[in-house]
This record gives sequence, C-alpha cells and structure tokens, in this order.
Amino acid sequence: MGVNAAVLAIDAGNSKTDVALIGPDGTLLSSVRGGGFQPPAVGIDVAVDVLASAIGEALAKARAFSEPVDSVAHVSACLANADLPVEEQALATALRARDWGRTVEVRNDTFAILRAGVDEPRGVAVVCGAGINCVGMVPDGRTARFPAIGRISGDWGGGSGLAEEAMWFAARAEDGRGEPTELARTLPAHFGLDSMYALIEALHLGHIGFERRHELTPVLFATGAAGDPVARGLVHRLAEEVVAMASVALTRLGLLDEEAPVVLGGSVLAARHPQLDDRIAELLAARAPKAVVRVVQEPPVLGAGLLGLDHTGAAPEVHSRLRAQYG
Repeated sequence: MGVNAAVLAIDAGNSKTDVALIGPDGTLLSSVRGGGFQPPAVGIDVAVDVLASAIGEALAKARAFSEPVDSVAHVSACLANADLPVEEQALATALRARDWGRTVEVRNDTFAILRAGVDEPRGVAVVCGAGINCVGMVPDGRTARFPAIGRISGDWGGGSGLAEEAMWFAARAEDGRGEPTELARTLPAHFGLDSMYALIEALHLGHIGFERRHELTPVLFATGAAGDPVARGLVHRLAEEVVAMASVALTRLGLLDEEAPVVLGGSVLAARHPQLDDRIAELLAARAPKAVVRVVQEPPVLGAGLLGLDHTGAAPEVHSRLRAQYG
C-alpha cells in the first residue's frame, strides 16, 4: 500500500534544481538534484520540463527505495526568476497544467531560504548571492517583498554588482579620474594581469569570460580586510543595503519592535566576512535592536518542504521530523 497525500517540494535556482518528496508524517521519501531553472532564457515550458525530469526521478526513487506514492497533496515550488507576483502566477499555472499535485503554490526562491532558517513562518530573510533580495512573512499569511530585479527596482549589491563597483573604482584609480585604491592592483592580479587596462581589454575581447567577474567579489573583501578605504567603503555600503531591506521588511510586517529572526543567506553573506558581519550587526542594533540574526545553513529545499507542510496544516512534530532529516 502506498503513501497518500505526500508533499512535493521544489527549490529551483538558475544553476540547479532540488526536489524532495515528503510523506505526510514528515519522512523524506526521496530527493533529487536536477538542472537549472531559467524561464527568461528558454521559456516557461522548456524550463518546467527541467522540473519534470527531476520530479519523475524523485517519484521513481520513492517507488524503488521506499513506499510508492499514491498521490501528491500539494506542490510547494520556490523558484528563481519568480520575482513578481504576476510571474509567480504564470509559473503556478504552468505547474498546475502538469497535474503533479492537487494544489500548487509558487513563491520566489528567497522564501525557501527564509523558511529553512526559522522554526515557524515568521521573520525576514536577506539573500545576497549573484544579486540581492529580501522577503518577510508572518503566520497569518502576510508577506513583505521587493521586486529585486536590479537597479531599475532600486537594488544595489549582490556579488555581480559588487564586482562591477570594484572594477569601476579600480579603473578610475588607474587612469587618474578617481582616488587611489589597492583594487587597481588586486583585481587584475587575480587573473595574473598587471594592470586594470589589461583586465578591461581581456573582459571586453572575451579572453576572460564575462561570467568570471564574480571571482572578483572575494578579492574585494580581501582588499577591504587589508585596510583599503575604497574596498572597505563598498563592503560597508553592502551592509547598509542589507540592513535597509531587513528593517523595511520588519516594519511592513509589524515586527520591528519585537524579537524577530533576520536570516542571512546566499554565497556572499554565508561566507562570513568579518568586516561585513560586524557592520551588519552594528547597523541592525541601531535600526532593529530586537532582531535576532542568524546565517542559514540548511538547504533551501527544506524551506520549500516546510512551506508545503505549512500549507497542508501538518503538526509541529511533522515539521520537526523533516528538519531533523536535513541535519
């Protein structure tokens, strides 16, 4: 006899997709990693095909290694590129058309990081990886969010943005338009080059791949840690952006004046750069003194699964059982 009313959890990012099939008691029945989810590049249907491949594998694993799944009660999908509610709605329609579960809920993937980092659906998360984003939620269903689609929506920061800013200051330092900074030496040296001009030429002509610019973000942090004022200034500005987003989200949800979690995630914030961590703590103490900060270590697919269990009304011990399986 099979498992009834399972939850299908999906965390889909630009470079990878994680799928988890969760039994009604919180048991992890199977998990699979698939390819990246990029509807802006390939279209919604092709992007959802990537999910279909991983989901099919997860169902097959459940049949082979545990009890077969008779039905999926709910699909909880936290997806990259679902930045606006209208995009979430379009993706939810596409997922419902695949008939994977009786109900479907699509959220931006930042919600998965938030839910993975809190014991109940309450708090705020700021994620800084390639870009920067912030979301918040409270148990009554209210959320706070930002469009988070780049400079046109008021965003600053993220690994890509930091690398561009560092190069801007370094280029101007080398040619005399800007103030001196060690970035003019450390950025090209990372690629074995001796000048910003050489680095600019290599990027422009494609000798260094455009996507490799993200490698410069750790160089920026190291240069700041060594005492360079320009690099330190960029790190401090990122801290200001993180705290601005978090405090606004807390205010919108009525959490500013009470003890509430602020979860930090993404490759830049998870790297635990002391200068950045210390500045975030200092600014939050002034703007949101009751905020409780933690860096999320759990995988986002856990958050998608917990959101699914929230939707089905699962008991607290069911949530705890699922969380325990992710260590």
